[in-house]
Amino acid sequence: MRLVFLGTPEAAVPSLDALINAGHDVALVITRPDRRRGRGGELSPSPVKIAATRLGLRVGHRLADIHESDVERGVVVAYGAIIPELLLDKVPMLNVHFSLLPRWRGAAPVQRAILAGDEETGVSIISLEATLDTGPVHVERRVRVDDKTAYELTNELSRVGASALIEVLASPDLLEHPRAQVGDVTYAEKITKDMLHLTPEASTEMLLRTIRLGGAYFFVGGKRVAVLSARASDDHVPQGHVALRDDEVIVGSHRDSWVLEAVRPEGSKTMTAKAWWHGLRVESNEIEWS
Repeated sequence: MRLVFLGTPEAAVPSLDALINAGHDVALVITRPDRRRGRGGELSPSPVKIAATRLGLRVGHRLADIHESDVERGVVVAYGAIIPELLLDKVPMLNVHFSLLPRWRGAAPVQRAILAGDEETGVSIISLEATLDTGPVHVERRVRVDDKTAYELTNELSRVGASALIEVLASPDLLEHPRAQVGDVTYAEKITKDMLHLTPEASTEMLLRTIRLGGAYFFVGGKRVAVLSARASDDHVPQGHVALRDDEVIVGSHRDSWVLEAVRPEGSKTMTAKAWWHGLRVESNEIEWS
């Protein structure tokens, strides 16, 4: 099938690779423009653009380019912008969405599933509509959430989604007879930086879920500490305190405590929590966090 592919992050790359491996003719790849990244501020292409270049595919940044391409259908995987209805009327598109729709429509379905404590999530292959993630479902695949990080879960879903996408494109029945979404609608609003700020008032359960999203942090002595990994603890430290107990750094939150495993202090590199604690050179065996 002659296709246009729209995607931007690393999670979209498995679907693009799968389309090529399955023999589809990807006439054009549309991705978000190069962005300035890192301290140097140099322009960097998206992961999808890097993959498309590797595959020798034509790459563009404007949706208008699709109008000039003779394609049968589009495939959208985490493109990062709304597709106008006029374009969808001309080129029907499939969307690989990382949730079991209609649960977690929107920008951050993987993160929201983790925060909500969902036992399972999955991938829905839908027909794209101008409204947000409302299209009928061609196929869905379920995945256990367990204790996976958002990075781990997204990687798994991207592979499952790529396989499901190829299955739909290979089946006239699945392609032509999607079913309407059924169930309670929830929205996966974007995760903000403030939501990643860990505070002593939250439960350990919610704090550990937040840490699994990536980017979580708290403050000690007015300095920001990124929290990279942690686990539940049977020990107890008062709420709002951090202590070294039996070679483990224990953090006290609302009603219970957790073990800090790896951190990245402000202006420093990634290290174990124990190395961070000793670097603080504190005189007492407990300090406060916020």
